[in-house]
Amino acid sequence: MAKTKKTDIEKLVLGGILTALVVVLQYLGSFIKFGPFSISLILLPIVIGAATCSTKISAWLGFVFGVVVLMTDAAAFLAISVPGTVITVLAKGIICGIAAGLAYKLFEKKNIYAATAFAAIVAPIANTGIFLLGCVVFFFDTIKDWGAAEGFENAATYMILGLVGANFLVELATNVVLSPVIVRILNIRKKRA
Repeated sequence: MAKTKKTDIEKLVLGGILTALVVVLQYLGSFIKFGPFSISLILLPIVIGAATCSTKISAWLGFVFGVVVLMTDAAAFLAISVPGTVITVLAKGIICGIAAGLAYKLFEKKNIYAATAFAAIVAPIANTGIFLLGCVVFFFDTIKDWGAAEGFENAATYMILGLVGANFLVELATNVVLSPVIVRILNIRKKRA
């Protein structure tokens, strides 16, 4: 009983630290631009939360990510549709966290580092996929106009190459390389404590 309580407290504390990290990384990440939008450096804490805490914590971290994005990096979309922006941004964060948690759980028993890498792949796919879906559902006419202004022949090409291409690749590479390393370091530290 005491060990379970200690583990729960450790997860809660780590969840709190990761929440603060989400806020800080999103604010810092808003200054690093690849294309018209900033890179989501906060996918790292979401994946780490999925691997070390729980799917609930990673979903919470995704929600916090969405809230901070609304405050820092959503002005272009808020000007078009406030409800569409809020739904898209919060959904992409929360679903990203849930997907990372479920992906981790799927392979956790085989190898926690492979499971972390898999979650690190799933997180940016979910994040970007929900963003693109939101663009189609809520902002398609505007996206089409933005694409034409940038010289793209159709909205789909603009969405893939202009809006998310470089961001997605950087997020994916960052997550796949760093998430398993950070989880390993946390586990080594935990074993020594």
